[in-house]
Amino acid sequence: MGKLLSYSGISTKIRAMQSKLITEDQIQEMLQFTSTSHAVAWLKRTPEYSKTWASLDENSLHRGQIEKLLKASIFNDFSKIYQFASSEQRKFLDLYSRRYEIRVLKELMTNLFDHRDTDPVDLSPYREFFRRHSNLDLDALTACKTMDEFINALKGNEFYSPLSQIQNHDTALLFDYGMALDLYYFSLIWKVRRKLFSGKDLEQITKAYGEKFDMLNLQFIFRSKRYFSMAPADIYALLIPMNYKLKKEEIRAIVEAATYEESQQLFRRTYYGKKYEHLSAHNLEEFYNYMLRSTLEKEARRDPYSVAMLYSYMYHKEHEVNRLTIAIECIRYGVAPDEAMQYIRNN
Repeated sequence: MGKLLSYSGISTKIRAMQSKLITEDQIQEMLQFTSTSHAVAWLKRTPEYSKTWASLDENSLHRGQIEKLLKASIFNDFSKIYQFASSEQRKFLDLYSRRYEIRVLKELMTNLFDHRDTDPVDLSPYREFFRRHSNLDLDALTACKTMDEFINALKGNEFYSPLSQIQNHDTALLFDYGMALDLYYFSLIWKVRRKLFSGKDLEQITKAYGEKFDMLNLQFIFRSKRYFSMAPADIYALLIPMNYKLKKEEIRAIVEAATYEESQQLFRRTYYGKKYEHLSAHNLEEFYNYMLRSTLEKEARRDPYSVAMLYSYMYHKEHEVNRLTIAIECIRYGVAPDEAMQYIRNN
């Protein structure tokens, strides 16, 4: 009874927000337009964007501005949910929000590595969110000119340690820094989940993230073996250091298989290979997206008064923005609606 009461208010709020998300049929309708201004005018009439975009002039917006507005809508929705959340629910949202901090850190590091002489990263979509939900000093970070300055500016923050460890390697690449942040975040989720959650919430968090980590590891192993012929030691160094339904000995066997074909055969004997007969090394990425989406939807429907409801909404909101961003780009370049829809579905 206590759980039902604690989730009833936020559950009602999220159901109302979910009813406004852009559907696939609506995206197909939007793709019929031949200009981005017409597409934005159409979005302004949808329940999801009618209020926040009402004062915008669709004829003066360029693609970059539209993408920033779409991106900002994710953070606006997060803040709305956070406002309605209880202290227990905010524990999950605080944990989840680190993905947004990492996204910004990666954008800033990309600029330092590859675009030293260009304009600084535009952080306007993030500023209000970071003011409310983050301890990162965006101004100090954007002022940095080198990676050393950037990492030093993070002293006292949880992201300093994983990045400073990479900093000690002379040959460190942007990929290495990004991977260090990802592995830190994934390890943190797995480590603290039992402290933050219990009962059904713990079960749902473990299932959703456990399957996600297993599938991400499988994707990386098969990509590494198929395209890069990486040595087992190099593959192990980049794997998420936890497993759910994949056994450690199964991971070891697949990583150390002599050929790509042998690793595929070994995969067929795993939990995922047995449960999903149509799943193969070739369609892992596509299936990963499907499985995460279906798991979240199923858990949110089965228990609408649970943390799965929060995770499910944010997942669908982020994918709405991804799909709309691709749709706008396709309209801009005159891609046929059917072809554009294929791009969107693949994403």
